[in-house]
Amino acid sequence: MTKIFDAIDFAQRAHSGQFRKGTHIPYIIHPLEVMKILYQYTDDENILIAAILHDTLEDTEVTENDILQHFGSDVLSLVKSATEPEKDKSWEERKQHTLEFLSQTNDKRVLLLTCADKLNNINSIINDYNQIGEELWQRFKRGKEQQKWYYSSLAQIYLSKEKDNPLFQQFYQNVMQFFQ
Repeated sequence: MTKIFDAIDFAQRAHSGQFRKGTHIPYIIHPLEVMKILYQYTDDENILIAAILHDTLEDTEVTENDILQHFGSDVLSLVKSATEPEKDKSWEERKQHTLEFLSQTNDKRVLLLTCADKLNNINSIINDYNQIGEELWQRFKRGKEQQKWYYSSLAQIYLSKEKDNPLFQQFYQNVMQFFQ
């Protein structure tokens, strides 16, 4: 458990001053919620640590070497699997890359980690939509239809991998109910 607390401290420092899109919610809440979701499905400490660190490569100054030195190669590999490469690419290219990667992987740990991340994201979208309505879509680089395409595609991929997995089912249900 000490390594999990170390990861929380590491991620808190890395995400210091960052907030969730369009809110005053400290960003660190998101990785902690992803870890909490995963904790219901696994006790694999490296997946839980990767959940806490999953956005550090993408959204902070943290390097792969920083993660490798502090948490090891397995955690680094998991974090990289949840990281969009090449931030200079268009939104569509980055999302298509994610969809292709997830379609091709059969690594259950990667699928659990990425699905927990996406589940927390869609739950946040649903909660924010219930508070502010259509104004929500202005927070995103792409609007409702593009978000619907992306999340629906993800839901299909996760369910196709393991239709009886309760995490994948929950994600699928939340996406389909919200975007119906």
